[in-house]
Amino acid sequence: MSRGRETPRRRWHGVGVKALREHLGYSQQRMAQDLGTRQQTISEWETGLYAPGGISSTLLNVLAERADFHYEAGAGDRDDAGRKQAGR
Repeated sequence: MSRGRETPRRRWHGVGVKALREHLGYSQQRMAQDLGTRQQTISEWETGLYAPGGISSTLLNVLAERADFHYEAGAGDRDDAGRKQAGR
């Protein structure tokens, strides 16, 4: 049985997080409030220090879908092999 329109799974990288935030017209603080995290975490995602994972990634997907935000990651958006994944 279909559950209706499903949120597409996407892997979030710094460029995409920042592009979504700017698409929404949000500050890092406002985005952090909407996602239930810290402003510093948004900054860490955008700079590539960490990548959102788990529920954070799911919430970004939902936020992007509601904002009609479409983003395709490019080759320059990949995480470096040594970077950590954090679902903060």
